[in-house]
Amino acid sequence: MKEKKKVLIITYYWPPSGGAGVQRWLKFAKYLPEYGIDPIILTVDSQYASYPQKDESLGKDISSDLKVYKTKSFEPLNLISGIFGKKNIPYGGFSNVNKKSFFQTILRFIRGNFFIPDARVGWNKHALKKALELIKKDNIKTIITTGPPHSTHLVGLKLKKKLDIQWISDFRDPWTDIYYYKDLLHTRLIKKIDKKKEKKVLERADQIITVGNTLQGKLEAKINNKKIVVISNGYDEEDFKTFKTINPEKLTITYTGTLSDHYIIDSFIKACNKLKNEGNDFTIRFVGNVSDSKLEDFKSAGLYENIELVNYVPHHESIEYLYNSSALLLVIPDFKGNEEILTGKLFEYLATGKPIVGIGPKDGDANKVIQDSKSGEMFDYTNVKSIYYYLKSLIENEKQGGSPENVRLRYSRKNLTKQLEGVIKNDQ
Repeated sequence: MKEKKKVLIITYYWPPSGGAGVQRWLKFAKYLPEYGIDPIILTVDSQYASYPQKDESLGKDISSDLKVYKTKSFEPLNLISGIFGKKNIPYGGFSNVNKKSFFQTILRFIRGNFFIPDARVGWNKHALKKALELIKKDNIKTIITTGPPHSTHLVGLKLKKKLDIQWISDFRDPWTDIYYYKDLLHTRLIKKIDKKKEKKVLERADQIITVGNTLQGKLEAKINNKKIVVISNGYDEEDFKTFKTINPEKLTITYTGTLSDHYIIDSFIKACNKLKNEGNDFTIRFVGNVSDSKLEDFKSAGLYENIELVNYVPHHESIEYLYNSSALLLVIPDFKGNEEILTGKLFEYLATGKPIVGIGPKDGDANKVIQDSKSGEMFDYTNVKSIYYYLKSLIENEKQGGSPENVRLRYSRKNLTKQLEGVIKNDQ
């Protein structure tokens, strides 16, 4: 029997960390052995990590045969958490941070200018030492780094300099083009240093993977190179097998994940306000973290009693909320270049067959997936009228979900792992 090709996957986020970023490589590691590849995981010990969220339930996807190595880390965010409380570990987009606060402004300045490229860079020296040990012990020829945190790619950069090794770099999100980059309050010098680090990673990696076509194009433009391939996020069929679709008695629209101030939903609020004034009853459910200002917007519109707030829950529970919905709300943050955003939740929405109400750029990657799969509609940020009529059609049961199964299967984690196999084996 042919020996499986060994691949070292270096990822900061791993169970018990929660969130969509964990699932990409957790699922790849789950299915890679079926394609003749033996994944070995190098991650941070959860006792030293600074996770905004935890989800112990994700551990069910870790095979007993999977080798997982964990190291210490120096985490400045843990120091902040110990002194000022866990809420000061920011979610993506700083949705749980009051950016008008002088104290939080100082913290963001320190984070942006003293920890380059991010506050998890303290893991790197521990990860590098362990990676060198594992590569030598297991005769590993291929490594994969995934970010964010993009500081993890700097481990790959050092390994590439030291060893004759193939390096695949995975960009789940942009680095210096991320929508909240300006919130880090970089000085001009630090911004220049950060961009230089990003370019070095893009130039030195043997292969780069990213999640969508727009981000692929932006990364290629930085280095004038076509070595970047797209392997999108997706959903694991096994996570959805035990759930049955439930159609609530009244319109129930569910949103999962983080809703920060960058997510413009004024048109959705106005459309809902109009529905309520006509005597319609409905529920808008948020599962995750919602900024205080967004909740205030709903209060001001007289919709607070229509809101159901659910704190962060384990992944399988969030799926159950999706199935117990009439429709699912997807919001793309409003900023220049947001066409590239292809959030992981979109594919889990798609897997349920529920109609998707999207708010974001009509020329973006997310809308292309929605249109190709016939799974809903995307509306621009000011189109109150069209959103209103779409929601009204949902109340009147004129709109039903149910994109074709063969379309949904394009985004199954197993099929996506098959694409990854091609990238890994091309590196031999």
